[in-house]
Order: sequence, then structure tokens, then C-alpha cells
Amino acid sequence: MFSGGPTRSEETSSLRRKVSWTRVREQIIQGVLFLCSFLSIVTTLSIIYVLVTESLFAFPPHKAFFQEVSFYEFFTETRWTPQSDGPQQHFGVLPLVCGTMLITGISAMIGLPMGLMIAVYLSEYSSPRSRRWVKPALEILAGVPTVVYGYFALRFLTPMVIVPIFQDGLGLTVLGKNALSGGIVVGLMIIPMVASLSEDVLRSVPNSLRESGYALGSTKFDVSTKIVVPAALSGILASFLLALSRSIGETMAVTIASAGFPTITANPLTHIQTMTAFIVEVTQGEVVTNSIQEKSLYAVALMLFIITMMMNLISQWVLSRFREVYQ
Repeated sequence: MFSGGPTRSEETSSLRRKVSWTRVREQIIQGVLFLCSFLSIVTTLSIIYVLVTESLFAFPPHKAFFQEVSFYEFFTETRWTPQSDGPQQHFGVLPLVCGTMLITGISAMIGLPMGLMIAVYLSEYSSPRSRRWVKPALEILAGVPTVVYGYFALRFLTPMVIVPIFQDGLGLTVLGKNALSGGIVVGLMIIPMVASLSEDVLRSVPNSLRESGYALGSTKFDVSTKIVVPAALSGILASFLLALSRSIGETMAVTIASAGFPTITANPLTHIQTMTAFIVEVTQGEVVTNSIQEKSLYAVALMLFIITMMMNLISQWVLSRFREVYQ
């Protein structure tokens, strides 16, 4: 006689309960993940709804911004003075766009090549020990709050670097808040993004391509610049576009370092005002609810949203259109 052990039916019943609980747990996890993705979609649609209803089509008796200001004036007028009164009030967004593009251009000239060079070094030249030091340093750079970058530009970069070089050395006039210092700090901010994304695509290039280049007598520099980088060009361009979207949408660093009067200029040593800086200015001031000044905020925010969305869509198209697939 045998005693004590579970019967076959009891083992089968226990196994069924375990399988049933596992399925329930998987369904719960699937439901939570679906709710998270659904929440992101709802958030995006809510943002679009707010921007559109406040800028384009408002419900009566309220009027949207473009129901009071024409598209022609908004996109062609060269003066932006929404907080003025009477004939001094103008709603031309071109000065804000000019300031945003000036900051973006300066940051691109600094952040994109430096980020790519760091990515090439990490992917092709660095030893595992060097990579263990460089990668955390980049992560620390990415984790610094943007307001710190702004005060770094205002208190150190402008008075101790830009003024001695351009004003004391070259005799040019440098304002306390200028586009150059803002563009430089934004360029520093996008370096980690460019370096990280570009390194990922460079490391995904098969080693067989590198070995083929070495077999033909190429140096490491030739292999890196003429084989690896062209093979990963689609991912590199996508990282560039994402970084530019990041620089276009930067707010606090640009507001502290460069924000001033909105003007159309190509002089990086004077102050400018970006679209994000204007939004900060309006939200900090005493603006009457439902006034044209408040509605101008939503119009600028809608334009900024469209620009960044188009940049992201272009980066996705570049990545899918020119992606190299290796077997």
C-alpha cells in the first residue's frame, strides 16, 4: 500500500489552476499595457483638440485666434507685438520663427558633428574600458536640467567666453542675452541624443563589412568614414532630425540665455525670441482670459506642434526609406 502522495487527478487539477492563473495574469498585464498605450493616444488627441479649438475653430460665443487674425497676417507680417494695443498690435509670427531657426541652426552646427564624432569613437575606436567611462558621462550630460544650461550660458558662457572673444577681441557688440549662447547650450544638450542613437546604428553594421575593408588594406579611419558611416546613414540622419526637433522645442535654456524682443535678424550676438520663449512669457504675465493675447499663445503652440510633428514624421520616413537590411 502507498500513502501520502497526491493522486493523478489532484496533480492535474493543480496544474490546471496554475495554467488558469497564468492566463489571467497575462491578460491583466496585457490590459495594463493596452491602457498605457491608449492613454498616450488620448493625451495626444487631447493636445490636438485644445490647440485646434483655441486656434482655428472655437465654439460660440468665443472666437478662435484665426477667426480674429487672418492667416495672411500671421504668416507674412514681420512684426510680433500681440501685447500692444490698437494699431501697434501685430501678429506676424516670422520673428519668432526666425529666432527659433537661428537657435536651431547654431545648435546643429555644434551638436550634430560632435555627437556623430563621439558615436564613431564609441563604436569604432574605444576600448570597453573607455566606453564604460564615456557612456555614463553622456548620460549625466543628458540628465542635467535645462534650466541649469540656461544659467550656465547666462552667467558663464556669455560673460567669460563670448564677450572676451567677440566684443573685447573683435570689437563687436554683444548683448547680455544673445542667440549664440543659447544655441551653444542647446547644441550641448542634443549631443547625448545624437551620440547614443548614432552609436546604436553604427554598431548594428555587420562586422563583415569592416573586415572586407581591412582585407583591402584600408585603415580604421577609412573603414569608419567610407564604409561604416555610409552603411548607417539612414539611422544617423534620423537621429539628426530627432535632435533638431528637440532643439526646436527647447524652452527654459533658450528663455534664460537668449530671450528678448522678437526680431528678424541673422546676428547671433543679439537677443531673439523663440516660439517656446514667447509661450513662457505669456504664461508668466497677466493676460486676460479669452483675450487675443492668450489666443496667440495657442496659435504659436499649434505651429510649434506641427513643425516638430513634421520633423518626427520625416525622420521616420528617412529611417524606413533608406534603411539598409543586412543578412
